[in-house]
Amino acid sequence: MNRAVKHIGDRDAAFLAEMGIGPLWSLRAVPEAAVEAAPQAEPEPAPAVVAQAAPPAPAPAQPLAPPPMPRQVAEPAARPAWTPPPREDSAWGVEAEPERLDVSSMDWAALRQAVASCRHCSACSEGRKPVLGAGARQARWLVAAGTASAADEKAGQPLTGEPGKLLDNMLAAVGMSREADVYVTALVKCRPANAKGGDRAPTLEEVAACRPFLERERELTGAGLVLTLGQVAIDGLLGKPLSEPLAGSRGKVHRLGEVPLVATLHPGELLRRGGDKALAWADLCRARAAADGRAG
Repeated sequence: MNRAVKHIGDRDAAFLAEMGIGPLWSLRAVPEAAVEAAPQAEPEPAPAVVAQAAPPAPAPAQPLAPPPMPRQVAEPAARPAWTPPPREDSAWGVEAEPERLDVSSMDWAALRQAVASCRHCSACSEGRKPVLGAGARQARWLVAAGTASAADEKAGQPLTGEPGKLLDNMLAAVGMSREADVYVTALVKCRPANAKGGDRAPTLEEVAACRPFLERERELTGAGLVLTLGQVAIDGLLGKPLSEPLAGSRGKVHRLGEVPLVATLHPGELLRRGGDKALAWADLCRARAAADGRAG
């Protein structure tokens, strides 16, 4: 760095020379008007250097946070392909399947109450009034039709009207009556009805729901033989398809538990086909022989 040197006199110069300090430079006198501030030379630009970004200073160490837990998403519960509509008469919207009663030890009063309150099939769940059996409580025979008719439902008795009169004549022909010897009932206690209220064929579900009632009726009466009237009754008690023709079961003695079982035509069918009464008479003779132990 340059700095201005003061003007020194001859004496001082001589003195400095004696000391071995020299030569000295002295500034010329410059007129003040001529003295202007000389422009400073601009420094030459430094050679271009490719600037390299300095690596960032490392961040202060932080404590490791635990890894984020996976988000728990509840899977939707599996639903059946079809859900039955709720019953309107259920307090909770869906009515539980009613518990089936064991009727094997019921007396007459309990059995009739169980039939009246049964809701195990579509026939009784439609609100139809069941048709209970009638006749001798201690019987020699139990006579079973497949279902009750509209006339039976109205009367509250099985086998009424013209079919009932014909049945009474058939029983009298073999020396028996409803009042003293025979208990008459229906396999399906509630009359199966179609959408218009007419009679329809029962379903296997309806037969299965009512069969325990008939078996208990047979035990309570002590009947030694069961005579079925028509196709539905014999097919239902033998566990056959309900559409199997009656001809395949007639003419032989079957068994229902420990007692013989004989099939014949329904009195309503005999009223429409009078020529078949001879077949019914043969069936009655077969049943009487089986009840007396004279037929296998």
